[in-house]
Amino acid sequence: MDKIQSSFTVFFEDPFWVGIFERRQPHKGQDLLTAAKVTFGAQPTDAQVYVYLLEHYHQLRFSPPVDAKRPHAVHNPKRMQRQIQRSLRCQGGSTKSQQALALMRQQDHRHKQ
Repeated sequence: MDKIQSSFTVFFEDPFWVGIFERRQPHKGQDLLTAAKVTFGAQPTDAQVYVYLLEHYHQLRFSPPVDAKRPHAVHNPKRMQRQIQRSLRCQGGSTKSQQALALMRQQDHRHKQ
């Protein structure tokens, strides 16, 4: 059975708070990543982010899929917890999601011309 993984990262990108929604899904033996960017004004609370995703998920414009192979290694639970804590301190989206969003901007630019 295939698993779809998703994550939503909120960080401060001067002068706004930005959220990047990453969605990974397997497709024909590949791991594909799509991303959507959301710009918030003031710092959103956890409840505001949750409500926003519930009400506006279907309106998010996801980027075209980008191949994002990720090693599937089994980690010690304590090590996994440390990695989660490190990722919470880290700001910004992943490099693959940035590539996916850049591809979406390029396609939008072509459509406008």
